[in-house]
Amino acid sequence: MRGLKWGLLAVVALAAPALAKDSLGVFGDWGAFRDQQVPRCYAISAALAEARSNSANRPTQAAFASIGTWPKSGVRSQLHVRLSRRIPANKAIALTLAGQRFDLTGAGGDAWAQDRKMDAAIVAAMRSAPSMSVSARDLSGRRFTDRYNLAGAATAMDAATVGCAKLT
Repeated sequence: MRGLKWGLLAVVALAAPALAKDSLGVFGDWGAFRDQQVPRCYAISAALAEARSNSANRPTQAAFASIGTWPKSGVRSQLHVRLSRRIPANKAIALTLAGQRFDLTGAGGDAWAQDRKMDAAIVAAMRSAPSMSVSARDLSGRRFTDRYNLAGAATAMDAATVGCAKLT
């Protein structure tokens, strides 16, 4: 199972819009990367693989969560979630962390915090929570939940922040 997780993490890192140039480390279930060409840095993890009882409940794409920084744009600690299934526009997307619920925005296969204040609250909660989940309804109206282990998330986010400090 753990080997599968690392394989998914590698696929997620390679599937990012621009290939990661530098690995800043792997911490628990999270990796940290820097791309000096963009420039950007991010912490990223694949969603936990879960047994699905039927094909209707299987993911249609690799799910991941990332916290990114683009120093030249002034964007710091921004949440991005690639959902395991595509969703319609203007539908509820809920991220849950340690009993706190955050209503995300997004469509297609992606979700984000609604603003920088929510990004900051999510990142702060991620630092102490053991896990997080993101739930929504897919294009067929079926509810699904992508789950993440947050072991190593705080260290990976810190590594990404430090990695981008030299790129400002």
